[in-house]
Amino acid sequence: MKRALPFTDEHNQFREMAKKFYDTEVMPQHEKWEKEGKVSREIWKKAGDFGLLCPDVSDEFGGGGVDFLYNVALIEETARAGNSGFFISLHNDINIPYFVEYATPEQKKRWLPGCAAGTTISAIAMTEPGAGSDLKSMRTTAVEKDDHFLVNGQKTFISNGQLADIVITACKTGEGSISLLVIEAGMKGFERGRNLEKIGLKAQDTSELHFTDVKVPKENLIGRKGQGFRYLMQKLPRERLALGIAAVESTFAVQDMTLKYLKEREAFGKKIGTFQHIRFQMAEMRTEAEMSRAFVDQAVLAFMRGELTTAEASMVKWYSTEMQKRHTDQCLQFFGGYGYMMEYPIARAYIDARIQTIYAGTTEIMKEIIGRSLGL
Repeated sequence: MKRALPFTDEHNQFREMAKKFYDTEVMPQHEKWEKEGKVSREIWKKAGDFGLLCPDVSDEFGGGGVDFLYNVALIEETARAGNSGFFISLHNDINIPYFVEYATPEQKKRWLPGCAAGTTISAIAMTEPGAGSDLKSMRTTAVEKDDHFLVNGQKTFISNGQLADIVITACKTGEGSISLLVIEAGMKGFERGRNLEKIGLKAQDTSELHFTDVKVPKENLIGRKGQGFRYLMQKLPRERLALGIAAVESTFAVQDMTLKYLKEREAFGKKIGTFQHIRFQMAEMRTEAEMSRAFVDQAVLAFMRGELTTAEASMVKWYSTEMQKRHTDQCLQFFGGYGYMMEYPIARAYIDARIQTIYAGTTEIMKEIIGRSLGL
């Protein structure tokens, strides 16, 4: 079925370039990165050289100056390749939009060219040991002084935490007031904790961050003081849409690798894909994936028109990620014992899928948002 998204020849050429990048530059190193617990800085520079960073950022600030469909193609190729270490979408679709929307022209000139070139790696720090989905419970503080803020506190589960040069940090700047400050590598009192050991996403660095009397110049305040919570709420729908796009494409990728196996593996003298039970389950999963893609594509179009609501983005996020988790689990079952072996891509897809229903807002939080939008 033809997709609703109006991809042009230029979009498709960009997609092919992204596919080549992942196949030749990323995936051959993935196993090495998983052992090391992080990707190399060089891959960020190579992505910048390929023009894969900040595609929808104005060319005035080093970006590609193109539309969001280029981001969509890139997200999909990331998922198709099975890349779960090089968090390019975190950079492009979660962190950079804060600079584009809320930063001053001077701040954009300071940070965006490096972000587009791959020489400046970004992270965003919201979650704390005692504050996850409940952002208002955060305890990291930024006390305003003459020409700076004095930041104290800690963050955890921060993606790109070990490599990041700049960290958009949510801090309390008063009772019920949250602000976003850019804390830069090398600032005195800013320390990175351990690289956290996870059950999946082994190649992606996820860290604790510690701030002890960090002097952050007022020039590093993003937007207006006290407006950080509103900024976060405004940008979370794009983050959840990006995750939904990736989840759908990851589901198709898992199904495709499973179909290949089902057509080759034999049991009781016949290809296992010919058993009716398996055929029916694959038929059900394929139908659900196609329907999910249709909904996500409509959400992309709504986002590009500026019409995607928080509730709709939450629908995208919870349903597509839960689907990815369920389908990956079922597909692994078809592989039997081989599915439990890490040498088979389905095994890594299985453990990497588990986080999808948790980060960027759990399924339960997504349903709470949707329920409230219904007046309940």
